[in-house]
Amino acid sequence: MTFAELASYFEKLEKTPSRIEMTKILAELFRQAGKEEIGEICYLIQGRVAPLYAAIEFGIADKLLIRAIALASGHTEKEVVTEFKREGDLGVTAQNFKLRNQNLKFKKASVVTVFKELEKIARSEGEGSQEKKIQILADLISTLEPLSVRYVVRIPLDKLRLGFSDMTILDAFSWMLSGDKSLHGKLEEAYNVRPDMAYIARHIKEHGIKGIGHVSAVVGAPILASLCARLPNAVEMIKKMGEVDVEPKYDGVRTAIHFKRDHKGIPDSPSGFRDDTHKGWVQAFSRKLENTTAMYPELTRIGKQIRGKEVILDSEAIGYDVKTDRLIPFQETMTRKRKHDVAHVSNAIPLRFFVFDILYKDGKELLSMPLSERRKVLEATMKHSHHLMLSPQIVTRSAGGIRTYHDEQIKKGLEGAVVKKWNSVYEPGRKGFHWVKFKEEEGKIGKLTDTIDGVVMGYYRGEGKRTGFGIGAFLVGIARGDAFVSVTKIGTGVSDELWKEIRTRLNDIKVSEQPKQYKDVAKMLIPDVWVAPKIVVELAGDDLTRSPNHGAGYAVRFPRLVRIRDDKSPREATTVAELTRMYNNQGSRV
Repeated sequence: MTFAELASYFEKLEKTPSRIEMTKILAELFRQAGKEEIGEICYLIQGRVAPLYAAIEFGIADKLLIRAIALASGHTEKEVVTEFKREGDLGVTAQNFKLRNQNLKFKKASVVTVFKELEKIARSEGEGSQEKKIQILADLISTLEPLSVRYVVRIPLDKLRLGFSDMTILDAFSWMLSGDKSLHGKLEEAYNVRPDMAYIARHIKEHGIKGIGHVSAVVGAPILASLCARLPNAVEMIKKMGEVDVEPKYDGVRTAIHFKRDHKGIPDSPSGFRDDTHKGWVQAFSRKLENTTAMYPELTRIGKQIRGKEVILDSEAIGYDVKTDRLIPFQETMTRKRKHDVAHVSNAIPLRFFVFDILYKDGKELLSMPLSERRKVLEATMKHSHHLMLSPQIVTRSAGGIRTYHDEQIKKGLEGAVVKKWNSVYEPGRKGFHWVKFKEEEGKIGKLTDTIDGVVMGYYRGEGKRTGFGIGAFLVGIARGDAFVSVTKIGTGVSDELWKEIRTRLNDIKVSEQPKQYKDVAKMLIPDVWVAPKIVVELAGDDLTRSPNHGAGYAVRFPRLVRIRDDKSPREATTVAELTRMYNNQGSRV
């Protein structure tokens, strides 16, 4: 397939508001793709040249691409900037320059050829890498036809924004194989264990739905985290789950730890720490599938704390105060996200990893093993240390036992408890009643006893004092299927410094029109500036009320921003179904 043909599919997708129609277009694209190129097409659709979990980024900003467009088109950078200001889109800017020059001859490059050039850009680093990136981009822009140029420019800027999620891609795989969405469930199960669209696409292209039988857990590729659902009280937990495991709910960073004594065979060679002393290789991944290994130099020596050749552990990383030995708040732990001076931060804010599950050991996937058995394997695998610690737990059939344990954790300054069905399997990427959280965020009956995770949809420009910030409030939505619907506006309880930070972050992801994923936004709630669904925020409030104005059907009364959840992806946003249960269970805590 030529890249020009792929670009024509991108254009169809960009112009299509209907999710079902987008699914059909993608299915047709996958049918037309050869098995030697379908993987590359899947990555490009995601704006990538590697799986989401691989620590490979383009590292390209607008300024660098402006230089590349100028070099390719023969115009000055000032002329490119002027066109860019008029269009608001560098992809369209580059396309316009191509369209105005009718004398150019265009190269019919294949998808694989263009992919390899983009991959060179992403993997280029060190001295002279910027100039190399500019030259590769300029060569692509100068040789490809106009429509292809639009998307070649957008991909490294992470602004392809075709308006669908990974779940739509899985729907399209199903449609390609069966003509409907009936295979989505099986495909999603495979994706949750191995979240690599290209890997899955290649197997099903060659072997049909039987190809997912080749998909299994492997060290170096993250498994989607099992997620907690909500139940209103301990009595309901026992009624639904029976015998349960109860553990502390830490206010930390969910971290999957991958360890292998022999670093050979690590997929896609993602970055990691090599432990020469213990002849091992360790990597860490966030619940958003980011490779976060660089955040955790403490993990470089865990080889001596693990009995086994290779393991995948599920843990919560949380900082602690050396002087008091107390665990510290989430936001302080998250300073580890800084890309520079991690060694200094790790000394100032040391971490403990509370390990609560094991998903893989020595070539055996443990996901379908009951929690009671996985816990035995985990206890036999870990050697307790100051950094790597086995999370404590109790096993009970008593609602009173759950409440007592929960209250003990609150007294320790933790968030509460996580309650897990003792004989449950590990369900990657799923919110179900196999794991539930018992958390009292506000601490008073009559207040919401749990917080809401929402996606920022857009913002409103400030008035009065906030005119200087350029933001006075922002619109928050929750998930309804593959879409997001509004649930509240946040305009109070945010510090001046945080308003400035939020405005800067939202401007980095602003878009010119309402994203396709945003549904049923009332005219009175339309923000001044729309943003892409990227940032998750945690909200508290007094209670929920019915609302005809918000697409969720509910509104949060007296909403308060608790924090920005950089560790969560939009896929983890609270759902309308969850909010309905919260509304029905308001005030129910026993």
